[in-house]
Amino acid sequence: MALKAEFKTTFQPAHVIQPIYTGGAVSLSGDGKLLASTLGEDALVTDLESGAHLARVEGDGEPVTTLVLTLDARYLIVCSRSLSMRVYALQPSQAHDDQLDARLMRTLKPHTTPVVTAAVDASSSLLATGAADGAIKVWDLQGGYTTHTFHGHSGVISALHFFEVSPAEAQRAVDTRKRKRNQGDADVSSLDRDNATAGFRLASGGEDGKIRIWDLHKRKSVATLDAHVSVVRSLRYSPESTLLLSVNRDKTAILWDAKTWQQRSTVAILEGVEAAGFIQEGRLFYTGGETSNIRLWKTDDGSEVTEEQKHGTETEAVLDVLHHPGLPFLLSVHADQTLLLHSLDPLASLLDKTTAQQIPSLPILRRISGTHDEVIDLAYIGTHRSHLALATNLEDVRIIALESSTADGQQAYFGADVALLKGHSDIIITLSVDWSGHWLATGAKDNSAKLWRLDPKNADYDCYATFTGHAESIGAVALPCASPPVQSKEYTSPLEYPPKYLITGSQDKTVKRWDISNQPGRAPRAAYTRKAHDKDINAIATSYSPSTPLFASASQDRTVKIWDVETGESIGVLRGHKRGVWSVAFSPPGSPALTTAESGGASSAKGMIVTGSGDKTVRIWSLSDYSCLRTFEGHVNSVLKTVWLPASQAGKGRNNRGVQVASAAGDGLVKVWDAQSGECAATLDNHTDRVWALAVKPQPVLSVEEVKTQDIQDTPMQDEEEDSGFGSSGHAGTLELVSGSADSTLTFWHDTTASTALAATRQATQRIEQDQELQNYIRSSNYREAIVLALQLNHPKRLLDLFTAVVNSPHESGSFTGKKDVDQVIASLSDSQLWSLLRRVRDWNANGRTHNVAQHILYAILRLVPRERLVHLRDRRRKAVATSEDELVDGMAELSTTREGAAAKKESVKDVVDALKSYTQRHYERLERVSEERFVLLWALQQMDEVGGVGAGDARTNGHTLNGVTPEDEGVVAF
Repeated sequence: MALKAEFKTTFQPAHVIQPIYTGGAVSLSGDGKLLASTLGEDALVTDLESGAHLARVEGDGEPVTTLVLTLDARYLIVCSRSLSMRVYALQPSQAHDDQLDARLMRTLKPHTTPVVTAAVDASSSLLATGAADGAIKVWDLQGGYTTHTFHGHSGVISALHFFEVSPAEAQRAVDTRKRKRNQGDADVSSLDRDNATAGFRLASGGEDGKIRIWDLHKRKSVATLDAHVSVVRSLRYSPESTLLLSVNRDKTAILWDAKTWQQRSTVAILEGVEAAGFIQEGRLFYTGGETSNIRLWKTDDGSEVTEEQKHGTETEAVLDVLHHPGLPFLLSVHADQTLLLHSLDPLASLLDKTTAQQIPSLPILRRISGTHDEVIDLAYIGTHRSHLALATNLEDVRIIALESSTADGQQAYFGADVALLKGHSDIIITLSVDWSGHWLATGAKDNSAKLWRLDPKNADYDCYATFTGHAESIGAVALPCASPPVQSKEYTSPLEYPPKYLITGSQDKTVKRWDISNQPGRAPRAAYTRKAHDKDINAIATSYSPSTPLFASASQDRTVKIWDVETGESIGVLRGHKRGVWSVAFSPPGSPALTTAESGGASSAKGMIVTGSGDKTVRIWSLSDYSCLRTFEGHVNSVLKTVWLPASQAGKGRNNRGVQVASAAGDGLVKVWDAQSGECAATLDNHTDRVWALAVKPQPVLSVEEVKTQDIQDTPMQDEEEDSGFGSSGHAGTLELVSGSADSTLTFWHDTTASTALAATRQATQRIEQDQELQNYIRSSNYREAIVLALQLNHPKRLLDLFTAVVNSPHESGSFTGKKDVDQVIASLSDSQLWSLLRRVRDWNANGRTHNVAQHILYAILRLVPRERLVHLRDRRRKAVATSEDELVDGMAELSTTREGAAAKKESVKDVVDALKSYTQRHYERLERVSEERFVLLWALQQMDEVGGVGAGDARTNGHTLNGVTPEDEGVVAF
């Protein structure tokens, strides 16, 4: 027997794209696989290959000043403005294979001022910290103690770098210390520590422009390099060329001879440099700074290897460059929280040639967005809708991958950046994609709109046309949604045929239709311009009808206007919102018509429109008479985006989803509404700030052969939907909804309605089967299986009936409950089962009708279960891990209701025993009163019998014994 569960709309977040870097320090492991980054007050460890978040270290309430990851990725050191330094040990997680456990080893206070910079040595055993007080300390990471303290700088320590001198010199120092130890001239422990640091040096740079070289073996400064006139930003050492490289903001780089500590050469960089380092065994060095470019230089003559590059904006400036020997890439960190991986492969062919040659800029292997900032708008793109275009409060559009793939030898994981569309000079406000997913329109604050040709399969993204003419920023754009006929050239080759027109709306209160030419580079012209509204235009949407195309414009003047695309004439006005309208969308073709309570007939035969407003409501309007069909109230802030969800035709009756709309609002919630009933079907909560963007993943565009195959199987209604361009996303596959918020988070919601209903049906069916099985056990007197199953299913009534039948049946000799088999079952119960039974006995004992059974079972428990086990029953149960099916089912049964489950978590053995004792004492006192009353009654009857001549021996009493009945005979347990 199968039970049909009630239909309930449910969504679950399948993927969440969150920020990994919001500015600050960044560190890279020695193998280049792990990245440690600053995320506000927290620190995050990320897998560079998969983009997975491996470990997150919670902050201490103050901003992180610096962090460093050891080269072997065993330790993570985090320093904050609270003057604390926390050392974490990173180990593979036992619970999750794809995560790391960050175990706090120790918390230290290294300096009297915040730590500004930190560095670790190549062996991952020493840590150097530099603070604003000008002091430098060297720490033993394993022991957690200070090994060196250096003073000499007069200001903030801005750069630190460990390096090792030639092995011969280091070996001579070790031999000297060994000889002294053999002679007994020094302490053994100090000698071992000194031997470990023999040959190690520490270079430090400060805001005073000076560089100091510290000998960790001799514990003193061996050189002071004074040539810079600004803050030293980076220090690196090359053991192959025995050179130390220093750069700062005076736009120069200096190469120092490590043998004499004299300047070998000074290179004019001509830009403020933030980071530098050696590559190719010291033959080249790189620099990165305010021009946002990675530049390469020859070490021997100081000539630049890379060609002249275009300077980036101030927000694209390089803040740091990470590289370790042996890695095939450089990782640059930019001011806009973007990280770029630059390939070093072109350098191999360059160094093989003897003639001087310059190369282009290093190719970018991967672009990583540390944070997507405030997600304003988004759109699915590509034939298979496998990419997402994002407008993120910047003048560029980011393209991210939604499927794991390999292109050009590089692995693209879910959420990886694959392209950046540059062209606008101000923030992009709105996006619109056509039916094919290959043409994207953008509108920005620079008063212009652009049309982009997108070919994700071949990684080709070009600006096709630019539309200029509005006097103010463009706040809304819309491309046609209807698809061309299946057999047409436009359908088979969408990349070769751009959309016919573009509708734009601006803060200048006008709408324009632009005719798009098939010839790239030809300046588009506006077919017409209309004064549309009295205030800013917030949104524009086009209809799905290919025969009578319409578009709607939503404005801050609280109205929505319906326009004819061809003539540009207004054909209707939607009035009713009390605040500005932020979103508008036409219903997809084939949507079931809604009915009104007054007429009972269809009021949306010509289609519908959904709007979202600043008055916190969502409204559905009829295109037949422009009346409001539904008003949804539930958001506590402005509704910023609304979309239609495709109706499901797979189920009937209660399992048919029907017409639904989704809305996103400033309260950080996404709500799904049932258009027919007017009720909220689901509330999706995974954001902490305004949700600006919301989109439904369309069905991938089918090829001509696939369409022909589907035409044979589909109904006429489905054919009409495919011809209109909406597809059948509601009929096949999983419905996917994506929301983008001002908290820089993207959440991909999958419709789990079908799976939830199936799980509920299976659970209900299983419950019925188990209930029938329990009744069979009871009828067959299989006490062991019946008692255990009743406890598992949380059936107190069935369990009580079973025990009542046992207690009221003829007692077997030597049994506490009446049946020896039941006694054996009680004695063999597990801790969880015994705890459940004890709680049930407590409940039965509180009722005068069932206390007799409760007392018998309680008596059996006290006689069969050791006292020590009962006293510690709850403690053992809390610590135990449910490894058997019985314990798992018992735990589910105990938490079957919220109130009962919460109470069970708080109860202890003492609470249950106190309740049992209180009611048992009450039952005992009641029986004593009944006994006394019986004694008086029988004495009175005896006296009456004597007066009447009846013998006194017919009724006798003996103390509190009445007809041989005592409180103990009633089964009351005395505590």
